[in-house]
Amino acid sequence: MQEVVDKLRARGKIYKKMLEIAPKDLGIRNKIKMYKATDTSGYFWAIFAVSQKSKLLMKDVHKFEEIYMKLSVYCNHNFKYKIIFIDAPLCSKAKLAFKTQGWKIQ
Repeated sequence: MQEVVDKLRARGKIYKKMLEIAPKDLGIRNKIKMYKATDTSGYFWAIFAVSQKSKLLMKDVHKFEEIYMKLSVYCNHNFKYKIIFIDAPLCSKAKLAFKTQGWKIQ
């Protein structure tokens, strides 16, 4: 979690509260780190951290959107912002799909 906080702090984002949510709580088998955060303005952020070796494709965009929906139901509210940290190569179509669905890619 400290790595994600450091990356966000370097970009000027500071959060009052940050809670890690285990994928097991949502019934997901993916190796992903999810965080529910509240910034200093009171807005809620959904933060995803993905680390994999293979390229992220369009099917992965749909998978992350489903995970986001499950997270919204689990936390019982919608998030103002969605941000994803990706340590893998990203397909150009997938990048465009993330942007059109409101994701911020880091």
